[in-house]
Amino acid sequence: MKKMIIGLLLLGAMCTMNAQKINLGKAVGVVSKGAKAFTFTNEDAIKLSKESVDYMDKNNQVAGPKDPYTVRLNKLFAKHKSQDGLTLNYKVYKVKDINAFACADGSVRVFSSLMDIMTDDELLAVIGHEIGHVKNQDTKDAMKSAYLKAAALDAASSASATVFTLNESQVGKMANAFLDASHSKKQESEADTYSYDFMKANNYNVVGAYRAFKKLALLSEGSTQSGFEKMFNSHPDSEKRAQAVKKRAEKDGLWKDPGTVTLPTTKLTS
Repeated sequence: MKKMIIGLLLLGAMCTMNAQKINLGKAVGVVSKGAKAFTFTNEDAIKLSKESVDYMDKNNQVAGPKDPYTVRLNKLFAKHKSQDGLTLNYKVYKVKDINAFACADGSVRVFSSLMDIMTDDELLAVIGHEIGHVKNQDTKDAMKSAYLKAAALDAASSASATVFTLNESQVGKMANAFLDASHSKKQESEADTYSYDFMKANNYNVVGAYRAFKKLALLSEGSTQSGFEKMFNSHPDSEKRAQAVKKRAEKDGLWKDPGTVTLPTTKLTS
């Protein structure tokens, strides 16, 4: 994960004593079954995503079923385990990085430090955005890119139909590359739209999406593409995306001025 440039004092106070930065160290016994690079399908992405997520689950502290983070996440998303034709599973990583991601296999992972700074409506918007990437199959593109990097395939070999098997070290590289992957401006915009529609269809407060972007904008002030913006790694920036949400909410008659958005001084998960 990229180093966070600002907000370290705030985050250090908010994180639990056992929280660590996400760990992508070597996982013993993990070997990828490989995929056909040329004909890389969503099914290939699903299979490799599961391997990557299994790897990350084994190498990071996952909140237990009675942990306050798990209890809160389940309260918010229990009814969204089947969403828009997708079968989803949710877990919390108790780590210092501020992030969330979803994979083609339906795995949604939320980082505890993200939950510490986001209200329920804001979390719904952020995770709705990540689900949008899965629904739109953006994660297929990200996983293919990560797979090719891990296998050290060049453009020519990636156009073959040869099945390449990743060793346990390469699976770790694939997981890391997936987390570092960025989506296109179009994909990010479509995921933003999906998130807003998800919020609106479920009668959630769409202003939560605005507030989430405003908080990310506050965290990134004075920095250049810091770790806590990894899930929003493309253009436009968080402030512009917040304004786009506001404009649409006003058009839909759903805008309620939240006032000045600030970062919490204490963690919001207890």
